[in-house]
Amino acid sequence: MNKKLPWMAILLTAIAPMLWGSTYLVTTEFLPEGRPFIAAFLRVFPAGILLLIYTREWPKKTIWLPLTILSILNIGAFQALLFISAYRLPGGIAAILGALQPLIILFIVWLVDQKAPTRMTLLACIASVIGITLLFITPQAQWDMIGIMAALAGSIFMASGTYLTRRWKTGLSVFALTGWQLMLGAIFLAPFAYLIDPPLTHITLSEAAAYSYLSLAGALLAYFLWFKGVATLPPVAVTSLGLLSPITAVILGWVFLGQRTDGIDFLGLLIVLVSVLVVQWKAN
Repeated sequence: MNKKLPWMAILLTAIAPMLWGSTYLVTTEFLPEGRPFIAAFLRVFPAGILLLIYTREWPKKTIWLPLTILSILNIGAFQALLFISAYRLPGGIAAILGALQPLIILFIVWLVDQKAPTRMTLLACIASVIGITLLFITPQAQWDMIGIMAALAGSIFMASGTYLTRRWKTGLSVFALTGWQLMLGAIFLAPFAYLIDPPLTHITLSEAAAYSYLSLAGALLAYFLWFKGVATLPPVAVTSLGLLSPITAVILGWVFLGQRTDGIDFLGLLIVLVSVLVVQWKAN
């Protein structure tokens, strides 16, 4: 294997989707029901405030528009759609749709940059979707149409945001870029949280701990590592690491919820891991 692979950047970036992989467990087991926009807002707003207080960097006037677009794609719309799908779909079906992100990136790069993917990279991305399907699909799976559309749209938005974050240069440090996107994403989410979700009149200690975890680990730390990876790794390599999110969800479900795994599950898991490694090898 290529010895020049940026393994440290790959490993650090991989932490982000592994943290995101805990979203379904935390949402279904610890958060109050039926409040996807509030959950998304409370995830990103405190993290954005903390990062902006730390960095105190102010964007130049010329980058406000691209920064706002990135914030909506990467944070506002994506987080809202993520929690809508988490509330309405089994984690497995959402994971299958999320696995399309590397293919979406390949299409965007081919369409915009006129760079056709290598055959090996394309086959690895297709194999990853097959592996995720083997890992999650069951005859009992319920295909809620709103949840499916939310998960698919979220994948498209996140893939587009990942591509554009690498393409558009804001001049901000990674801390500031993460903080401003979280803050602007929270501003985008606020009216939806206020107008659509039922009021959050009471929060238990476990719910407060869950919201804190999602914000500090799942937003502040995860997005910082993600955007740092976006700045150094090819877009398809970054999005392929996102496949570690459903794998993490499987492991957490097996460990904490006693969910059954069998030979097909392990085959799917192996296919996904090999696909991720192949994409890293060919893309870098």
